[in-house]
Amino acid sequence: MTHLDLDVLRTFVTGITLGNFARAAERLGRSTSAVSAQLKKLEEQVGTPVVKKAGRGLALTPAGEIVLSYAKRLLELNDAAMAAIVGTPLSGHVRVGFQEDFGEGILTEILGSFSRAHPAVMVEARIARNAELESAVGHSQLDMALFWQTPSAPVENEIGKIPLHWIGSAARMEDCIVQGEPLPLVTFDTPCILRSRAIETLDAAGLPWRIAFTSSSLNGLWAAARAGLGVTPRTLVGKPADLTTLRSLPSLPPLGICLQRSSPAPNPVLDFLATIIEEQVMAFCR
Repeated sequence: MTHLDLDVLRTFVTGITLGNFARAAERLGRSTSAVSAQLKKLEEQVGTPVVKKAGRGLALTPAGEIVLSYAKRLLELNDAAMAAIVGTPLSGHVRVGFQEDFGEGILTEILGSFSRAHPAVMVEARIARNAELESAVGHSQLDMALFWQTPSAPVENEIGKIPLHWIGSAARMEDCIVQGEPLPLVTFDTPCILRSRAIETLDAAGLPWRIAFTSSSLNGLWAAARAGLGVTPRTLVGKPADLTTLRSLPSLPPLGICLQRSSPAPNPVLDFLATIIEEQVMAFCR
């Protein structure tokens, strides 16, 4: 029976999460040659390649997808076990906010990982729009919040940039695009950063547009896009499987993601939670 090396698995998971193994080497404090050797060792252990070239980057092979899924669970159990044995149990109460895209897309995984490692910590989560979260963390109503980067948010709090896409029902939207009709947009009510980015991109390309549907909830946007009312500028976080990205439209610029705290004071609970959030979010920052 082959015994997988947890240290090697951690390097593999970190590389996939961050998007490349050079960044993993920097994060883990290792040389790139050492990381390459670990990746080679993993492929020798499983008997098949786990990554393959995809353009300028890397993609998982079918075997790599399986290894990644089990590796995350093995590392989570390892870390929880060590925290229970030698770590100082964390306790207390933490208030954290998530922009709606992340609240519906990855909140379950974030809270699940955190609560299994530190069950004595009570987590209060708030799902809200960008402006509300930025205001709440600025007024110490939240201890930490994850939201889109804005001009008023400190640049040093940006943890990455996430691609934006035009998402909708391809069958219903392609005819509209080909015929040159004003592009129907499905967006949040103003103010909305993604709405502004979409309009700026279309105006720069000289393409006509119209606001076809607005909503105050993300579920409302997905429902309207599914019904063929228009296209919505969103990330792939939480994208419904029956909607697709429309690649015939001008590319949208990426959007920064900000993880901001209400206080710079050291806090082990927030430090641990921030690490989990960054690991989950960075998987989408490609």
